[in-house]
Amino acid sequence: MGQDAEFRSGQVGIVGRPNVGKSTLLNRLVGQKLSITSRRPQTTRHPIRGIVSTPVAQCVFVDTPGFQGRFANALGGAMNRAVTSSLAEVDVVVLVIIAGRYLQEDENVTRRLSAEKPLIVAMNKVDRVSDRSTLLAHIEGLAARLPARAFIPVCAQDGYQLDELMREIVRALPVREATFPDHQLTDRDERFFAGEFIREKLFRALGDEIPYATAVTIDRFEELGRLRRIHATILVDKSSHKAIVIGEHGERLKAIASSARRDLEALYAGKVYLQVWVKVRRGWSDDRGELKRLGYA
Repeated sequence: MGQDAEFRSGQVGIVGRPNVGKSTLLNRLVGQKLSITSRRPQTTRHPIRGIVSTPVAQCVFVDTPGFQGRFANALGGAMNRAVTSSLAEVDVVVLVIIAGRYLQEDENVTRRLSAEKPLIVAMNKVDRVSDRSTLLAHIEGLAARLPARAFIPVCAQDGYQLDELMREIVRALPVREATFPDHQLTDRDERFFAGEFIREKLFRALGDEIPYATAVTIDRFEELGRLRRIHATILVDKSSHKAIVIGEHGERLKAIASSARRDLEALYAGKVYLQVWVKVRRGWSDDRGELKRLGYA
């Protein structure tokens, strides 16, 4: 990498209330699906780093879970600690809000941010704003409330103005050498993504409450050339949840596994053999030992 005295590098925290498009933004900036997405809030549970390297900068984007107020259990506490720890390490913060809107939930996130970190506001989903001339007044109102370097209307879904967002982020980074090799896209391994992609399909397939009472463990992960053999277990809190996840004649579980396998084959650029079981483990989300084993604490 042709680095010079002005090469910039650092961590960029992507924060915001649920369902503003943080994970979609990370995936689009990196050019690879790393962070799972669904329409349900609190899909992201682990901080995930996506790395973008150019001749002049290296941006290490950190997609963080939303702060947990919904679940007063050990899992929620572990996720909040992970967010706080991640934000303490970043050099720049990108606050994602919905273009044309700034709610109390957005304000609650903003209050947790350090005033010492450069702040950039990404006003996402601008494609849904029918009259974009109203955005100027909205930006002026935000500028009076938020000490941000820039307010940039973007659309993470189609990439609108992400180049401008990247330029502003790079300008805010410190002059520093790269931390990761040019080719590296994330600090997570293949085993981690196997569990995440299965969990994404759970969130998309199930009802409002059940996904939050599930977790995924990878029991065995074997790499044989371009073939991966993966054995996974979906943990649920109740026997009734197990029946729902499996579905009639096992059809729902089969569909979840098949969809996850296709995404994993695209990520690994190779064939995947995926076997998934469902087990009841009552109270797993309030068991600190279990959470540690699952990588939450």
